[in-house]
Amino acid sequence: MSLFRTVSLAVIAAFALSSAMAADIKLPDYQTVTLDNGATVLLMPRKDVPLIAANIAVRGGALADAPGKEGTADLLGEMLSKGAGSRTALQFAQAVDGAGGSLGFGSSREAIVANAQFLSKDSALMLSLLADALLRPTMDAAEFDKLRKRAIDGIANAKDSDPRQLIGTYTGGWLFRGHPYGRSTGGDETSLATITLADLQAYRQQQMGGDRLVIAIAGDFDANAVTAQLKQSFGAWPKASGNLPRVDAKARETGRRVLLVDKPGATQTYFALANVGSKRGDPAEAAQDLVQTAFGGRFTSMLNTELRVKSGLTYGARSGIERASQPGPAVISSFTKTETTKAAIDLAIATLDRLHKDGLDGATIDSAKRYVAGQYAPGLETAPQLAAQLVDMTLYGESREAVDGYLGNIAAATPAQIADARAVFPQSQDLAIVAIGDAAKIREWMKAYGPLTEMKLTDPRFTP
Repeated sequence: MSLFRTVSLAVIAAFALSSAMAADIKLPDYQTVTLDNGATVLLMPRKDVPLIAANIAVRGGALADAPGKEGTADLLGEMLSKGAGSRTALQFAQAVDGAGGSLGFGSSREAIVANAQFLSKDSALMLSLLADALLRPTMDAAEFDKLRKRAIDGIANAKDSDPRQLIGTYTGGWLFRGHPYGRSTGGDETSLATITLADLQAYRQQQMGGDRLVIAIAGDFDANAVTAQLKQSFGAWPKASGNLPRVDAKARETGRRVLLVDKPGATQTYFALANVGSKRGDPAEAAQDLVQTAFGGRFTSMLNTELRVKSGLTYGARSGIERASQPGPAVISSFTKTETTKAAIDLAIATLDRLHKDGLDGATIDSAKRYVAGQYAPGLETAPQLAAQLVDMTLYGESREAVDGYLGNIAAATPAQIADARAVFPQSQDLAIVAIGDAAKIREWMKAYGPLTEMKLTDPRFTP
């Protein structure tokens, strides 16, 4: 093959990628209906397969947990399917399984959530089950006791067997100490032990209501028929009696502070370096996502290349940006053998310094754009994915442009914008640092990174 043909093919491939990204991904058409009680309904008919999906959020979530009762919303979300309407927990599960459907409940920091997927012919059953669970849960005491015990045991088991599951919780608590985002959404061993069934009932009465409801339906359905079903199922749900929780932004950390969580005899150290990052709707979101991808969001990222591929200090290193109504954490995390704790943390900090000093070259930016474009579309293909996207946008007050314009913003991001977006990750002198490991062996190393606070992994809380 001639050099001219090789170059030409490369140019054509680059042009095709640029054109595909510029074409962008567009949400299918949908309509918004507001019920008399304030509930927001989003309808997206799709006739490709005979399935119907629902996604629900009831605003409030873990942010509405009473002080000292962290984990209330989380337990309530799980309780909603443990018997509802005239059905026991077993009968409720059998109704779902008998129709070949799926239905799940839970909570997030800002909402009680639910999702369901059924055959189109069973849409009425799906909506009746969702309405029973949200409006008429049985709240059986025996089921509550089992769920609370399982939650407490789950934390204890994670501490004993795999602290990696908890590094994010400790990091959030340390970075956001004294701020609502620092409270564990799932609670801790102390708070969970104090929660009663009456607390869940009080939460449901005060924090759940039709004015907080966002429900999206996507799939093969008749919009008029489903709208009528939704009005019948949810239209009479009264408004929540309590106030919707409000959160102010937390200032970014200046300087360093270190939390060492002691796990005697640990053979590995789990660590995280964090600061306050970005929120939903940030104008720099696309450029930040490109920085995140190149820095720590894929196997060939800077962090994973340095800490795993080149040095072999860990099996993996990554970064992440958690966006919410207010800026959430921007985090670097990894784990390493106890004896290489200092080497791994030093290398993570050095890689962060290199990001800020050297930036990203053109080839890395182009590669990140291709990666993001390739990963984006598969997340918006199915009815459940689309219903979830509609609820997510509504929950955070975003327009459809958040999706329709995203890949266009990725393609159009300039080197200057990407350089500015590096600021979503902290300078290395401004870090909240957490390490879970054998304090006797790593204490002196951790002291070198900043003022040190210690706690034990066996302590029943996630903050000192």
